[in-house]
Amino acid sequence: MTNQTLIMKFGGAALATPQKIEQIARIIVDEKKIYNRCIVVLSAMGNTTNDLIALAKQMHPDPPQREYDMLITTGERISIALLAMALAKIGQKAKSFTGSQSGIITTEAHTNAKIINVKPGRLLEALDSDQIVIVAGFQGVSIKGEITTLGRGGSDTTAVALAVALNAPKVKFYKDVNGIFDSDPKIHPNAIFYSELTYQKAMDIIDSGAKILHKRAISLAKNNGILLHVRSFESDHIHGTIVGNTGSGDYKPIYESDSDPESGLEKL
Repeated sequence: MTNQTLIMKFGGAALATPQKIEQIARIIVDEKKIYNRCIVVLSAMGNTTNDLIALAKQMHPDPPQREYDMLITTGERISIALLAMALAKIGQKAKSFTGSQSGIITTEAHTNAKIINVKPGRLLEALDSDQIVIVAGFQGVSIKGEITTLGRGGSDTTAVALAVALNAPKVKFYKDVNGIFDSDPKIHPNAIFYSELTYQKAMDIIDSGAKILHKRAISLAKNNGILLHVRSFESDHIHGTIVGNTGSGDYKPIYESDSDPESGLEKL
């Protein structure tokens, strides 16, 4: 077992059913045999976020943003609790945390908040007791103590921010495709596959319409020298795509906002 921290991120497709959640639980246990500290970031199950948005719009055509965030963040909380149960079922110690419990501090901009800082004290306590840590992606808490969301695709950014805070050298993103292509391989069978990409090339591909990673996550990784590894949760023999290169690890963490990262934290 290597004395390293690994961040893993699973999207909605990997969490669509209880059976798939059990499948990713086994993937996580296999990674835990290699890495002594594992943190898992989850999106909401399947189409849960879309269903919650539709529910909000049924109640109010333009819902108050604070209440919108309060509702939308419940999707990830379902995922993290179910995965913790699945891991417990196979004898693995695990503990789930919301974004606010994880210490993800954001700006006050509901529905599109930026990360100011990460204070992962509770996560470190769980890691020190050899538990797998499961974090709800896409969400945080503002300096004023309000629940916030990071915008669609924000769970990717959560995963990279935790890598920055915990000095993890890389993040593994488990997807329902084999890696990054120049177009959607489900629609275009001749799409070009990339085994390696620079941060900039990956962002260019995102700009051209691909949705494989959140652009903010790539930017955050670039600023902190975090390696990104995009691979399939269905095919363990396919290596996937590597984005960027590892940094020295000797840096001051850079998050997304110019706000004072210490200001107001004593209120939380």
